[in-house]
Amino acid sequence: MKTSRWIKGLSAALAVLGWACAAGAEPLRVFAAASLQGPLDQLAEGWNSEVRISYGGSGAIARQVGLGAPADVVMLANADWMAWLADRLPLAAAPRDVLGNRLVLIGPKGAKPLEQVTAAALEARLNGNRLAMGQHQSVPAGIYARQWLDRIGAWDRLRIQLAETENVRAALTLVTRGEVPLGIVYASDAAAAAGDITVIHHIPPDAHAPIRYPAAAITGRGIPFLTHLAANTDLFVAAGFTAPP
Repeated sequence: MKTSRWIKGLSAALAVLGWACAAGAEPLRVFAAASLQGPLDQLAEGWNSEVRISYGGSGAIARQVGLGAPADVVMLANADWMAWLADRLPLAAAPRDVLGNRLVLIGPKGAKPLEQVTAAALEARLNGNRLAMGQHQSVPAGIYARQWLDRIGAWDRLRIQLAETENVRAALTLVTRGEVPLGIVYASDAAAAAGDITVIHHIPPDAHAPIRYPAAAITGRGIPFLTHLAANTDLFVAAGFTAPP
């Protein structure tokens, strides 16, 4: 009888140990703004275990994680969406800004710079075609782009000529393929596609709200990864990002 109980106890302990090992072997789950692709992939390669990254628009990511999508780390391109998420989930570590960025106006490879960036000049360059940018209500790059277009008095004139996308990389793709003559993207996106596009205007950073990338650990497993990121921000700066504003 004692031997039987001992075997059962050993079996239960081994089952628990097996579960713990399996749990430990699970990849770290990171949900990140699409504009982080590239340097974040590099950062993940230097991590001590497998990292599984899901890229998308910040608004879509916040809603997915808020509805229960399993995540250890969330990195967004907009503080408002992070605040929205933090109101709905308990976090293992409070959000903090880890990076910044800038907006640029781009055209296909070989496009000429714009002498003056006004509503009329943009309209003339579009020549009846569309301006690619992130969706102006949910995609951070689109939110910042609308602020700039409002600032120069171009929003009301150009809003019917927009090609709004679900994330900023999709807007970049429309320009690289030559499907549209203009796009508004992050400087880091332009750097990633330098051989396929031309930056025709650097949008002043004071023409829109500061571009901030807050990151948060949803679980305790995410905290060391954010520490790893903070120690390797040079990867992102080299890719066109800036230090947090």
